[in-house]
Amino acid sequence: MALTTTTLAHQLEELSLLKCSILPGEEILFIPSSDGIDHWGRLLDTFIDNSMDSTSLSDRVPGGLKPARFQVKIDVFNIWFEVAFHEEYHGDDLCSGRVLILVKGDNLGRIEQEHWQTIVREKMNEVKDSEYPVFELISTHLLPELHATFDARAGLHTASSTADPGLLHPANAQAPRFHALLTSHHLISPNKRRSLQQWSGELSVTGFAKVGYPGVIYCEGERVQLQKFVANVKAMQWLALRIRFVEPLPQAVGQEYETRRRWVEFEKVGKVVEEMKRLKRENYVVEMGIGSTSMGSSNAMK
Repeated sequence: MALTTTTLAHQLEELSLLKCSILPGEEILFIPSSDGIDHWGRLLDTFIDNSMDSTSLSDRVPGGLKPARFQVKIDVFNIWFEVAFHEEYHGDDLCSGRVLILVKGDNLGRIEQEHWQTIVREKMNEVKDSEYPVFELISTHLLPELHATFDARAGLHTASSTADPGLLHPANAQAPRFHALLTSHHLISPNKRRSLQQWSGELSVTGFAKVGYPGVIYCEGERVQLQKFVANVKAMQWLALRIRFVEPLPQAVGQEYETRRRWVEFEKVGKVVEEMKRLKRENYVVEMGIGSTSMGSSNAMK
């Protein structure tokens, strides 16, 4: 069965979110087809550059396009993931068998491979309700797991000397931090979500977006970068966008900057409250009425 245009559009949306979330020192490498051409890499670049939708895809797709296969890796570690989409994959539960994720590596032993495959299966189950489960699985779980394992084996000092300095941001961890909270009527557009991912990487801003109704954006970074991020968000078209605050992050709430943490997405307001509690900053959302009935929805905490 050939890829349908609708399924292809969804796969490209998810792959574009993933590509925009990649940090320095991380890679997504598409495996070329039998003719030696990277059709998926070219198609994804065109999709991102031209913001194509399903109606404009048909003229761009090469005949007989095979399902996507790609590797996800970090350049300082000899273990990576190989991902294969089924031609019918459309954001399904990853346990349905329409996405295959294998652990590969140089001199990877059977016991270690089984250990990594167990991690993959466990994390697959955690993201089963996500709209873009492959994106969330890789960006939120698997890539950070690779970094953590490499650091544990090599030691943070060794990792700092061999990895891309932009990846670890040692200087940024000491700089004063600012944070911002924005809300909107909704956040659904794949283009907006893709832009948030891309800007967070370019500006070294961490945080999250709560997608759906309502839309919530919380971000943290150095003052200049954070203000640029907020300005970029304001420049997009929104319904009822409100900038709740842009201010220094008080020392009292802690400034434990997580250098490995990246931009993540949540689908439920309850997850926003959980994340802010984890950061010991829940008062910032509770005082704004986020996570309560004052958000105007009886389903806010669902």
